[in-house]
Amino acid sequence: MKTTAVISRLFRLKIRLENSRHRLFSSTAAAAASELRSKYSFVAPPSLNPQSPNKNPKFQSQSRKPSKPPYRPPSSLDRSDRPIRSDLPFDFRFSYTESSAKVRPIGLREPKYSPFGPGRLDRVWTGVCAPAVDPKVASAAIDDDLEEKRRAARDRIQGEPLTNAERKALVERYQRHKTKRQINIGRDGLTHNMLNDIHNHWKLAEAVRIKCMGVPTVDMKNICTQLEDKTMGAIIFRRGGQLVLYRGRNYKPKERPLIPLMLWKPQEPVYPRLIKTTIEGLSMEETKEMRKRGLSVPVLTRLSKNGYYGSIVPMVRDAFLNDELVRIDCKGLPISDYKKIGCKLRVMLSS
Repeated sequence: MKTTAVISRLFRLKIRLENSRHRLFSSTAAAAASELRSKYSFVAPPSLNPQSPNKNPKFQSQSRKPSKPPYRPPSSLDRSDRPIRSDLPFDFRFSYTESSAKVRPIGLREPKYSPFGPGRLDRVWTGVCAPAVDPKVASAAIDDDLEEKRRAARDRIQGEPLTNAERKALVERYQRHKTKRQINIGRDGLTHNMLNDIHNHWKLAEAVRIKCMGVPTVDMKNICTQLEDKTMGAIIFRRGGQLVLYRGRNYKPKERPLIPLMLWKPQEPVYPRLIKTTIEGLSMEETKEMRKRGLSVPVLTRLSKNGYYGSIVPMVRDAFLNDELVRIDCKGLPISDYKKIGCKLRVMLSS
């Protein structure tokens, strides 16, 4: 027992001596290193060790840009003291291609709530449109002045017409294999909020590609007319339902017109029936007999959903040369779509 106690005591003394020796060596080495550093240390001047722009406070204060506030969509709950005033010289409608000022509705499906939000626009909502001039003061002279103002504004923005080389270069730049930027026009046609989308595209590019599908393609001429009239642009390319809309030489994105956005889709007014029970000049029995004959007529063409219908008018016009009845297969389309197609065909074939 005594020998083990002596051995353990000697082992502890050995450990203490080693620890004290290590502390002494580290303190002397640190003192020597500090003396060497004070004598032979070299601090590089700032010119040889420049700070990065991100860490330098001078550059940081100059290069830092104010952060943009997060996008906040318009809401009907935002009440401002002054309503939005827009100088666009035309009536605001939900759809410019699928509605006409010549056809007056026979009733409304909802009260005259403005789709722009309560108190957000300085125009009166009539249930169909927001006219540029107060309906109580409207006259033919005022309409002529608005038309002249719209024509002058478009001529000023367009400037000199494009040459053939410039037109070809623009059309080639905005084809499908070059860019994916595109605006789609569907069954609702050219809507009011699409005008804002077109100007947003023009902010980054000189032209924008537009693809038209569905019912509005029956009358492509109307789509082109409304696009040029409402956006002040020019169509420089058209192939089927694909268009390229050019903004103009003198277009300035910072001076773009103010376009208030519609916050919801208004209910369509009640219009006269598109399909009447009897055909003009025929009795009820003769109308039923003609409809039975029409069901047995071979199908001229079949319309697909969201397809291009621009060739249907000449097809029907040529078919009427051989037979007085023409049948078109519209299976798969909504009821409202083939009713609109029938109405467009009736108007375009009678004119």
